[in-house]
Amino acid sequence: MKTINQLQSIDKPRERLLKYGLSALKNYELIAILLGSGIKGKDIIKLSHEIEKFLDSNFETIDLNSLQNIHGLGSVKAGQLLSAIELSRRYLLKEPHKKISCANDVYEQLKPYKNKTQEYFLTLYLDGANKLIETRVITIGTLNQSLVHPREVFCHAIEKRCASIIVAHNHPSGILEASIEDIEITKRLKHSGKILGIELLDHIIFTKEAFVSLKEEGVL
Repeated sequence: MKTINQLQSIDKPRERLLKYGLSALKNYELIAILLGSGIKGKDIIKLSHEIEKFLDSNFETIDLNSLQNIHGLGSVKAGQLLSAIELSRRYLLKEPHKKISCANDVYEQLKPYKNKTQEYFLTLYLDGANKLIETRVITIGTLNQSLVHPREVFCHAIEKRCASIIVAHNHPSGILEASIEDIEITKRLKHSGKILGIELLDHIIFTKEAFVSLKEEGVL
C-alpha cells in the first residue's frame, strides 16, 4: 500500500475526484477526502484503510468512543465521520410520502435503530392521510418521564401541523415486554395528545428481531 507522498498527483483522492468523479473512488478514498489528513507516522491513506476495515465489520454499532479506538482518529475527525454517516442516513431513509398502515410499517422505518446498544425513543409524525412526514429521535438513554416529556414529543407535531403521531423505542436487552414505566409514558402521551388534538396512534417496542404494539396489547 502506497503512502500519500508516494502517490502520483493524479492518484491522490482529491485529484481522482476532480478527474473521474465520486463514483470512481473507493471507500477509503472517500474517507480520505472527508478527513483531509492523517497524523505523524500514519498518513491519511493508511488511516483511511484502517477506518474502512473497521466500518466493514462495525457499521451498525459505531459510535464516537469506538471510532476513537483507531489510532490517529481523535474526537474531531471521528465526529466528522459520524456526522457524514448520520446525514447520509437521514436523506437516504427520508420517505415523506410513505403511508403507515400497520405496526409492521412502523417497524420497517425503525431499521436503523434495531442494533443500538442504548434505548432510543423516537416519534413518527404523520399527516391526515397517515403518510410519514418525519421520524425524529426524542431522547437516548434509559426511559423515564422526565426525559420523555410531552412537550418534546408534541412540539414538532404542532409545528408541522401533524394529525397524529406514533412513538417507539427499542429494548437493547432483547426483551419485548412493556415495563410499568413504558405503559405510564404511553398513557401520559395519549392524554396530552387528546388535549392538543393530535392522536397517539401506537407505541411500538422493538428489538433486533421483533416488535410489539401497545395498541394491539390494549394499552391504547
